Amino acid sequence: MTPPDDHQQLSARVRRQAWGVGVAVGAYGLGFGALAVANGFTVLQAVALSSLVFTGASQFALIGVVGAGGAAASGVVAALVVGARNAFYGLRLAPFLEVRGGRRLIAAQLTIDESTAVAIGQRSTPLARTGFWTTGIAVFVCWNIATVVGAIAVDQVSDPQVIGLDAAVGAAFLALLWPQLTTKTARSVAGGSAVLALVLTPLIPPGLPVIAAAAVGLAFAWPEPRPASTEPHQPEVGDE
Repeated sequence: MTPPDDHQQLSARVRRQAWGVGVAVGAYGLGFGALAVANGFTVLQAVALSSLVFTGASQFALIGVVGAGGAAASGVVAALVVGARNAFYGLRLAPFLEVRGGRRLIAAQLTIDESTAVAIGQRSTPLARTGFWTTGIAVFVCWNIATVVGAIAVDQVSDPQVIGLDAAVGAAFLALLWPQLTTKTARSVAGGSAVLALVLTPLIPPGLPVIAAAAVGLAFAWPEPRPASTEPHQPEVGDE
């Protein structure tokens, strides 16, 4: 078993890692808040999206569709399709988080790419729980603070388009997506989905190309086997 002092040191290291991730990822919230206002959302709506939806790619998909002139319903569907992966994260994390009651709702809200990645990268279940909760809280706090700052700052600009924010949604979305393209399958699916969206854009109403591309991406990515390294290490009796 790991000595108590060693466990405390490891927990402290995981917390530092988690807050480092939170600050780094939270910085994207500045871009989201600014882009949301630039695409016609109010400051309050931008803040509500960050606190209630709280999944960056889905949020950027929503404001991208609506900002391009698509219906709100199309934007919501696009956001739901992009965010569907979080449900699978929940299935993966549930066995070792072992949350019950009201904590399940909080855990569901904090189940995002970053909290999942930090959790499954730990070598024991207690450290995985520490990584999950600390990362989820860190990203939530930093993302929402940054959203408020970005939204208020751009709200004071008479015409956000003059600073180029009207064309930045795609770039911000790509910045969030790029680190996830770690396998050949992921890169192929992303490339194919992008081509499909480009082909459909002049043919169907705004928002629908994003939905079609996201649906195709989910369909192809579904059967991809999970790498063995995603299992958190379960220490055996006698592990030091």
